[in-house]
Amino acid sequence: MMFDCVIVGGGIAGLQAAIQLSRYQHNVVVIDAKDGRSNLCRCYHNVLGFPNGVSGQELRDTGEKQAQELDVQFLNDRVKKITKIEHGFEFLLSNHSSIIGKRVLLATGVKDRIPLLPELKACLGMSVYVCPDCDGYEIKDKKALILGSGDVGAHMAITLHYFSKDLTYINHERKPLSAEVKQELESKGITYVESQIKQVITDGSQFKQVIVEDGTAITANHAFVAFGGNKVNSELAEQLGVELYKNKHVLVNQRTKMTNVEHVWAAGDVVAHSEQVTIAMGDGMQAAIWIHKTLLP
Repeated sequence: MMFDCVIVGGGIAGLQAAIQLSRYQHNVVVIDAKDGRSNLCRCYHNVLGFPNGVSGQELRDTGEKQAQELDVQFLNDRVKKITKIEHGFEFLLSNHSSIIGKRVLLATGVKDRIPLLPELKACLGMSVYVCPDCDGYEIKDKKALILGSGDVGAHMAITLHYFSKDLTYINHERKPLSAEVKQELESKGITYVESQIKQVITDGSQFKQVIVEDGTAITANHAFVAFGGNKVNSELAEQLGVELYKNKHVLVNQRTKMTNVEHVWAAGDVVAHSEQVTIAMGDGMQAAIWIHKTLLP
């Protein structure tokens, strides 16, 4: 069987595209390993229609059920390789099986580098955040910690100063700060601590404090993480000859979301733009519309 479209990645962008393509009556399969960043976020606070927030898992579960009711197929697997073949593409999966499809949508996302993830996982989106645009508002006029590394963490603290003037930046990996950045931290009154975090204390989804190397406890109810080095999952795109931005994000036509490779689209966080769940949803819809246009007889 040849699918009309194979979607690699079952996060927000992939699910939205699958729903729309199936409504166009195309046969679609979504291949997903269920370890994307939307699995981690316990609450998105800035999504239209959810004033009290909605978790990534709830969006995914609801979206997957909606897609299944439209006969979208799902494979819990990883794509190891995509090969261009006559009239389509072959997808080699990690279980050594393969499928073929006429069109490709890469919605493979980004993997955040969070060295303290085991301790912070239950708090992500609830009291610990990764995106100042999404969640800076959550610390408005509140005390907050920034757990990070070098200039990356410092820039996060400087950005968050817009929302709160009571900030402490803990340079967990002790990477040196540039003189200019260090001066800006000082000028904004952001407390700077250069020390490894030895212990993170939480209560369920509520962040409480960290203990640094010398035993000092630093307390706050909110924290942001900014370690840099996030991994853009664009290897499959690169295999296919897709043009990438200098930071490894995929470049697409802004109108159609198609890459420079014919019949290969990309959507969501893997694309070179602001990483937002609402943008991912729009990307998936836009890509689906143009994939459909190319499938018309």
